Amino acid sequence: MADEPTPGEMVRRLEDRLADVRDDIQQLGRRMDEKVDQKVYDLRHEALGARVATLETRREQDAEKLVATRRWLIGAVVIPLIGVLLPVILLLMQGAGT
Repeated sequence: MADEPTPGEMVRRLEDRLADVRDDIQQLGRRMDEKVDQKVYDLRHEALGARVATLETRREQDAEKLVATRRWLIGAVVIPLIGVLLPVILLLMQGAGT
């Protein structure tokens, strides 16, 4: 009988085990509170996908605007400038050659 625990020690052991189980249950509860619901996850994922699609569309529109601006610059500034300067340069070259 010397190896058997006393009733008081049995109660202490059971209380320790019960405290361990309570701690485990509390930890599981905290982890469940931190878990994101699948519906919320899906909604966030869809919103993020829509945002990315919008940003890609805007990027494409900006690229198109940049190309249009370059074309306008060439058509409205560079070509008329060449049209004005080219005859002057040709006249100067002909005058220097004579």
